[in-house]
This record gives sequence, structure tokens and C-alpha cells, in this order.
Amino acid sequence: MALLEVRSLSKSFEPGKTAVDDVTLSVAEAEIVCLLGPSGCGKTTLLRSIAGLEIPDEGEISFNGRDMAHVPSHKRDFGMMFQDFALFPHKNVFANIAFGLQMHHETSENIQSRVNEMLELVDLVGFAEREIEQLSGGEQQRVALARSLAPRPRLLMLDEPLGALDRALRERLMLDLRAILKRVGVTAIYVTHDQTEAFAIADRVAVMNQGHVEQFAPPQIVFHQPASPFVARFLGFVNLLDADVIQSDLVRTTIGELIIASPLPEDMTTATLLIRPEAARILHPEEHDKVNELRAKLKMLSFRGKYYQVWIEVADQTLMFEMPYVNGEIGDTIPLALDPSALRILPV
Repeated sequence: MALLEVRSLSKSFEPGKTAVDDVTLSVAEAEIVCLLGPSGCGKTTLLRSIAGLEIPDEGEISFNGRDMAHVPSHKRDFGMMFQDFALFPHKNVFANIAFGLQMHHETSENIQSRVNEMLELVDLVGFAEREIEQLSGGEQQRVALARSLAPRPRLLMLDEPLGALDRALRERLMLDLRAILKRVGVTAIYVTHDQTEAFAIADRVAVMNQGHVEQFAPPQIVFHQPASPFVARFLGFVNLLDADVIQSDLVRTTIGELIIASPLPEDMTTATLLIRPEAARILHPEEHDKVNELRAKLKMLSFRGKYYQVWIEVADQTLMFEMPYVNGEIGDTIPLALDPSALRILPV
């Protein structure tokens, strides 16, 4: 049974412009769910609706079987962590973490014990008397997390919590953040526009677009099996072609007829074809694959360390692939074969 359930939720701030449109999703106990999408897709509005900071126009939110419609935000026992951390600059680390416990009228002894526990959890033992301005961005992030977790929230909501940090620091803190949330066992909803962050932290990812949830699945499924052209483009895939279905394993595109590994639905006639960046391999001169063989003009090469990013042109269509090596110079025509298992059909 889901701990949190959102059913047919909609929210508009002005006529004709829906921020959240008929969203349904569920979150299990101790699960981390990421709301992922570009700015303006509705993820923060959905988070604020769950928190009780926005009143939905339609739909239901229930937590542990209880309807939250008439429960004020301050009585939901949900924790919030924001992008700017919202720490009190005039309070030291101890006082910041203790704030929520004091609002819950905990005893001094309980507050001392819980703050010490939180400092150990976020690896800040010995920082209790530090002033906030003396902390690095990463240390402030840990204090904000400790403050959010200290009152033992039934649900923790994090709105772009790493967004104010530089890329190198975010990379270091992603795994730490997931490990801490899992160690505590808290149920969490995490908002981000960064797919790397979402994939590193979440158990499941809800990809949002214009108020809708386009796909809700574990990170591996979202990455390897995007459910729509929008999800594919948002994840950075660029090889998307219009396709006519000829038979269950064959489609016609602007670059030719291509065999795909996954059988298509019988009633499908048109679709979008995703050609994954790892799909192509260069054929040797004596080799003739005959399956999805192409002759392509080499347009651009970019060395990326573990692979080359290769831009080619076929029938006036530009495609990008990732390959371990490339034999040829810019302007050369090279023979390629596309792996049928790396071609995926998406509904139009």
C-alpha cells in the first residue's frame, strides 16, 4: 500500500494556464521519488500542493490513508528543504538544527541528544558552535538537511536542494544525500531539473512536462526505455526520426528502412524512432552487415575521454553517436551498421 497517494490533481494560477494537470502518482514508505523536468513543468507546484502550501483546484492527496484536503500545512508533519537552504544566519549550527525541535516543544535533553545524532548523521560532529557564515556551501547543505530531518518528518520534501552548489560539489553530495535518506528511512519527494541528480538519488523518477507526468518509473527504465519523444529529448537524446511502420519489426525513415528488435503493436502505423547514441558501429572494408547498413558522411568529431562523440550525415539527416574509435577524417564517407536492439519506437 502506498504511503502517499496523489489522484487526478490539477492546479491553475490563471485561466487557460494549468500548472499541474491531472497528475496521479503514489509513493511507498521509505521510497525516494524525484520530480524531474524543465523549469515551468509543474514539479514545484505539485510539491507545494502536497505540502499544503498550495490548494489544488481538483483531485485528492492522501497520506497513510488520511485525506489531506483539510489538514493545514503546519499540521501535516512534513519536512521541507529548499534550494537556498533557508538557514538562520544569526543562529549557529546547533540552534539551526534545534529550531524545529523547539517548535515541537521537545525537552532540552531531547533536543541536545537529537541534534548530536543529526550532526553525526551528516558528518558534522564538532560543528555545533560554528556560525553559518563560517561554513562552506556543502556544509550549509548538510546543516539544512539535518534541520529538516531532526523533527522526524513523516515525509521529507526537497526542492532543488543542490541547485545552489557548483557541479563538482553537487557530484560529491548526490551519493551522500541518498545514503543519508536511506539510512534514516524517510519517505522523500525530491524536485530537480538535473537528470544526473535524479538518477543518482531516486528510487523512481516522475518526468514532468507542461503539468503532466510523462513517465513514472525507476531511473534505469526511464533512461533505457523513455516513454515519449519529450522524455527522450529531455534526457539529451538527439536521434529522433519520424517513422512509418511497414511490419512488426521494420520501419521506414528518412535514412532508409530499418529493422528493430522489439515487435511493434499491430495497430501502430506511425511513430517516432529513437536511435540511441550507442547504436552505431563502423564496418570494416571487407565486412558487409546487411542489417541496418548505412553510408554516412563524417561531419564532426569530439573526443570525450571514454568515447568519441561522432556527428554524421545520412540523406540530409544529422545524427550523433558515441563510439570507442573512429577511422576517418572529416568529410569522409564511412560505412555504419545500426544495432536493432538500440532502436526504440516511441508513440507519436
